[in-house]
Formats: sequence, C-alpha cells, structure tokens
Amino acid sequence: MNNFYINRDLNTENQDVLLNLENCYIYQSNRLILKNVSLKIKKGEFIYLVGKTGSGKTSLFKTLYADIKLKKGYGEIVGHDLLKITEKDIPQIRRSIGIIFQDFQLLKDRTINENMMFVMRATGWENQKKMETRLNEILDSVKMSTKGYKMPHELSGGEQQRAAIARALINKPKLILADEPTGNLDPKTSEDIMSLLLKISLEGTSILMISHDKYLIDKFPSKTLYCYNSTINTTPEKMSN
Repeated sequence: MNNFYINRDLNTENQDVLLNLENCYIYQSNRLILKNVSLKIKKGEFIYLVGKTGSGKTSLFKTLYADIKLKKGYGEIVGHDLLKITEKDIPQIRRSIGIIFQDFQLLKDRTINENMMFVMRATGWENQKKMETRLNEILDSVKMSTKGYKMPHELSGGEQQRAAIARALINKPKLILADEPTGNLDPKTSEDIMSLLLKISLEGTSILMISHDKYLIDKFPSKTLYCYNSTINTTPEKMSN
C-alpha cells in the first residue's frame, strides 16, 4: 500500500484560517502549562501534534474547546475570540468543531443512534425529520449504517471509534480535534481510522490530531508540530547523547 501525504497545497492568500494562536500562555489551576504558543490552521489542513505524556498537548486541546480559559495572548477558533468567550458562547464553539477522544466517550446506556440524537439535541437541533436524515447520512459516511441500533459494548473498538467520529461530524464542523483517536486500537484498525480521517480532511475539514504512533505518522505523513519545553515547536526535540 502506498503512503499518502495528507496535506494539499494550502499556502494561498485567501485560505480560511480556522485556528489562530499568537503568543498564548495556557494555565491550569494557575500553573503555567504552555507558553508562547503560536499556531495557525487553515481549511483542509491535517496537522499532527506529538509530544511526551504531560507535555501539555491535552491542555492545549482543552483550551481550544473552551474547557480551560485562555488568559494571555491572542487566540481565535472558528471565529470566536478565546480571550473573550463566555459560558453562553461555549455551545456554539463546540458546535463548530468536532472532538474525538481516545476512549470514545460514547454514552454506554444508549444505542449509537441515541448517542447521535443526544448530541444533536444538545447542540440545538429540533426538527425530528432533519435529525433522522442527518443521522442516516453521517452513519453511512463512516460505514456504520447497520450498527445504529447497537449499544457501544456490542461494537468492536474500531466500530466505537467510527461512531465517535460520526458524532464529531454531526454538525458539519470546520475543524476536528482528535486526541489519540487510534490509541486503543490494533494496527489494522488504526490504519482504517486514519484512512477515514484522511478522507474527511480531503473533503475540506481541518484536523489537528494528537498522536504518539510513529508508524502511522510515517505511513500517513503530514505537517507535524512538536510539544516540548512548555511550548509548540515546528522541529522535533533534539535527543541528548
């Protein structure tokens, strides 16, 4: 199987910027986690974020989906100023982005269909017919159209992650944040999930993905950022002898 390079030529003046961080400082419980973070993501880009456990990658993601308040610097995500957001802005931000977790985070006491409907209602959907149409579209797009009636525990890990990806895509987000989406999967299933994320990216949705999987990063090469020394870097950390 040939390797893919995920990014297309995106260096155009009129390309949409979906995420723009400039000299951001990220704190958690008043403890500085990341400093001088600058990052820009344009429409359709696929970017890996790699780094050791505890280096600040997940704290960055939490800042992007407004779970941690940005206190210093400039940050804008899908048109929202991260310094100025209020509680009432958070649902709109989370409707504009999709979030995929390593452990799927599906509601265990509901079917896959019910999981999807729950998210739609929580993000403002009201028309039942439109909800059902979107549900069928999105499950079909991730090859899960025959699995909607099943409970999460009845699915394989790969199927659960496909369902989680479907959930992230429900509101047609411009940007997806994927936190180790293949971390709990076997190598073959991981490749299948990466191929699906590649397809989503090529259709115009930007993806920022945390990963520790060097094999997948080599097999599906793309722009890579590195989290170390309490900041985000464009070059890998030099290993000391």
